[in-house]
Amino acid sequence: MLIYILRRVLATIPTIFGVALLIFVLFNGVGGDPTYQMVGKHATQKQVEEVRHEYGLDQPKVVQFGNYLKQIVTFDYGRSFSTKQEISTMVARGIGPSLTLTVPAFMFTTFLSVALGLLVAYFRGRAVDRIVVFLCVVGMSLPMLGYILFGQYYLAFKAGLFPISGFDYGWPDRFEYILLPMLIMIVVSLGYDVRFYRTAVLEEVSQDYVRTARAKGLSESRIFMKHVLKNSMIPILTNVVIEIPLLILGAFLLESFFGIPGIGGITIDAIHNSDLPVIKAMTTLQALLLILGNLATDILYTLVDPRVSLK
Repeated sequence: MLIYILRRVLATIPTIFGVALLIFVLFNGVGGDPTYQMVGKHATQKQVEEVRHEYGLDQPKVVQFGNYLKQIVTFDYGRSFSTKQEISTMVARGIGPSLTLTVPAFMFTTFLSVALGLLVAYFRGRAVDRIVVFLCVVGMSLPMLGYILFGQYYLAFKAGLFPISGFDYGWPDRFEYILLPMLIMIVVSLGYDVRFYRTAVLEEVSQDYVRTARAKGLSESRIFMKHVLKNSMIPILTNVVIEIPLLILGAFLLESFFGIPGIGGITIDAIHNSDLPVIKAMTTLQALLLILGNLATDILYTLVDPRVSLK
């Protein structure tokens, strides 16, 4: 198992290098000189040269790529063009509000979706299964923006059940502001997850070992809880672990509409202000988190299915 884990860790190095090269080309090559996007079309030549020197854009491309790799290793992405703050400081300040919103929503969504997935798979083909699947399809068909507008207008403005927007850094006052966006995040995510877990469970139900267990006289509940759920853990684990890196980045639309100063809000503001250093840093951070999430998934596979380490 140690050799397997070591191989997976070493395999991420060329992946990170390739992703870093692609991001560098997209931001520094394909899009042209990013200086003019940051300073605007009407900037003087002196302003352009100052910005190019400040962000190292007057150096050869090889040197710029080397500096970019150094930023990835040291997590020092320089300064924001619009706010002049250290990007690492902005990220550190935004992680707390993002996790306050996404972690509870993720935990509730995972628990409810796995439970509902097992339930509808257990009652497959019956009224409960059809109703839940129908509601999941309807929920998936509506965009998040529709849920946000409905929640802010009817639940917050009309009914006065929640604040329309805002954030409080104090505990536990901040939960008053994140409750509505958390509920919206749960509703939006629930439909896809329930259908995914239902499919994963039903694929196991059709296996030979389930028919053998039934032939031995085991009850359906025992078969589901002891055998089917255990053998469904690989697709369930894949979906859960892949979603974890996205928690740090927050929910872009929710943070923007509800005024939550998290990573998502920082990214949206950077896009509005054409703040390329911040956009580049957030793109890199998301790519790294997804790569590490895939690595964690491969390693966790060995815990739920030891045969993986032999392949």
